[in-house]
Amino acid sequence: MASHPQTPQQTPPMNPPTVGFDLDMTLIDSRPGIRANYRALSEETGVPVDYDLVVSRLGPPVEHELANWFPAAEVAAAADRYREIYPTHAITPTGALAGAREAVAAVRALGGRAIVVTAKHEPSAKLHLAHLGIEPDAVIGRLWAEAKAEALLAHGAGVYVGDHTADVRGAKAANCLSVAVTTGPCDAQELWAAGADAVLPDLTGFPARLSAWVAASGAGRF
Repeated sequence: MASHPQTPQQTPPMNPPTVGFDLDMTLIDSRPGIRANYRALSEETGVPVDYDLVVSRLGPPVEHELANWFPAAEVAAAADRYREIYPTHAITPTGALAGAREAVAAVRALGGRAIVVTAKHEPSAKLHLAHLGIEPDAVIGRLWAEAKAEALLAHGAGVYVGDHTADVRGAKAANCLSVAVTTGPCDAQELWAAGADAVLPDLTGFPARLSAWVAASGAGRF
């Protein structure tokens, strides 16, 4: 991890920990599946979409992205249709990111709970996880940015892992330690600037860091 001034650590969670994870571009590389789904939606509706641009900025709810392509009055219906066809087009092409399975398993190996808190439609999130053999203890969908704090607080999470500056904001709103990965659209500088407590290149080093942090009762750097 690159050296960077650390923000103050949050209140250490009780052991064993509950750790929240974002989904898209944190645990899974959903770009191929989302590209395919937008292509199908575009072909069905006749509305042109720049699929490569779309997948370069994943994170916000689908309505935010569709508003760039569809008239305002049609966004809600387009979002409903996007979710309807999503299982057909987006699940199979999507793969797990490096270290994703191991990161979730590491939480559970410590006796903790791993939850997924995502802006994605919850049934679609569950389909992705089941298809890839990633087994969190709970999945909560349709929450974005600070709204993610609702689920993190309800589940007593002490750590939230995400790839977007909005994930950092969600962690902070829940008084969680914010662990960010640069596998999504935000680079390390942006994530640090948003207030992340740790920035990792991916999840491969997460299990060792989590184990050491829990052993130290949440003291010091992650």
